[in-house]
Amino acid sequence: MKELGKQSSLLINRFTANGAYLALQEGGEVLLPKSYLTGIEKEGQELEVFVYTDSEDRPVAVTNRPKALLDEFAVMEAKEITKFGAFMDWGLPKDLFVPKAEMRKPMEKGSRYLVRVCKDFKTNRLIGVSKYEDFLIKDTQGFQEGQETEVLLFEETDLGFKVLIEGNFEGLLYKNEIFQPVKIGDTLRAFIKKKRDDGKLDIQLLPIGREKYEEGAEKILEILKDQKFLPLHDKSSPEAIKELLGMSKKHFKQSIGQLYKAKKIRIQDDGIELV
Repeated sequence: MKELGKQSSLLINRFTANGAYLALQEGGEVLLPKSYLTGIEKEGQELEVFVYTDSEDRPVAVTNRPKALLDEFAVMEAKEITKFGAFMDWGLPKDLFVPKAEMRKPMEKGSRYLVRVCKDFKTNRLIGVSKYEDFLIKDTQGFQEGQETEVLLFEETDLGFKVLIEGNFEGLLYKNEIFQPVKIGDTLRAFIKKKRDDGKLDIQLLPIGREKYEEGAEKILEILKDQKFLPLHDKSSPEAIKELLGMSKKHFKQSIGQLYKAKKIRIQDDGIELV
């Protein structure tokens, strides 16, 4: 069945007491249960649905979109652990099963893991796989240092957070370069800091080089336009600067230096104010 694990637009063939039967592309039908119908649908109408198998391994359509489609990654919480594997919350009534053999490491209930949705060709069911390294692309030649990208935070380490870059590459975000609240499962705008020899990428959340300070200056300027005064200065503690602005002290000093040279602000003993 081509639709398994995918988001598809299917036509309503007929209605029964159980719901609506939708026409599959290669013939046959799949049930959209009555609980997903609003009551105004008509035969021949096209509906956007996700197709997977229910608790009895029968194909079924739902109008919910899961956290990940077939061959996609998402961070999922382990809801139940058994001797055979783990059941993950992926946003659908039936949890996604990760067989024990497909676990990268033993899972714990309530913890969150990076999981890829795959098809088990022996059973024709969707399963989860947490051995993410098997699916990553090692060749990072297409990336340039300073390039903007999108990352998914999926695992915390002693150094920082492992991130999935554009769904295909692994990177690392260092703790000492994070100046905003973040957590596992966050999708963030980021920038390539360094391309490493092992094929992985170091990333940071602020633009590289001078552009970084320009962005910081713009942030401070916007706050001053609203508040007129900011109780931060050269002698302010790094903790106070991080709490109010979400940036490092070095970043702050570079940014207000730009604004001062541009005659946008006045630097007082107790803070800075808009000119």
